[in-house]
Amino acid sequence: MTAIEFNASLTEMQKYLETFAKQLTGNEDDAKDLTQETFLKALVYREKYVNHNNFKAWVYTIMKNIFINNYRRQKKSKTIIDQTEDLYYLNISNSNSDTDPESMYYASELEHGIKQLDAEFRKAFDMYNDGYKYKEIAETLKLTIGTVKSRIFYSRKKLMEQLSEFCPN
Repeated sequence: MTAIEFNASLTEMQKYLETFAKQLTGNEDDAKDLTQETFLKALVYREKYVNHNNFKAWVYTIMKNIFINNYRRQKKSKTIIDQTEDLYYLNISNSNSDTDPESMYYASELEHGIKQLDAEFRKAFDMYNDGYKYKEIAETLKLTIGTVKSRIFYSRKKLMEQLSEFCPN
């Protein structure tokens, strides 16, 4: 399948993909984002499509996988892991926890610390915190996985040094 045929086939499916995306997300804006991301992934990985496969099923699978990965990423970002000895954080009410002055101060200090990181380290660190996997970060930034892990480790270490006054240990 040539690039022109591929693009034409993909464009013809837009209406069907948008409908499927609405069913998955239940939201018009999220459906548009999901459709756009599906188009992008399909175009990026065009050479991986085998002509004898069902093109429609291939594109739908891409969309479904993107939706699942985004869902998992969102769930992971909302999960709180309590690593204290007496499970102290599990017993704290989280009402108004993000609006009290102390939390706002800590958040601003953390943001300031992140902004102090070198740009090349900050990009990998931000992507990791947004839920991207090491492989995705490496592909996006055109780096090896070892370099990505190293940059994330260095960023964490640098932040812990900068914010050591906030750690009780």
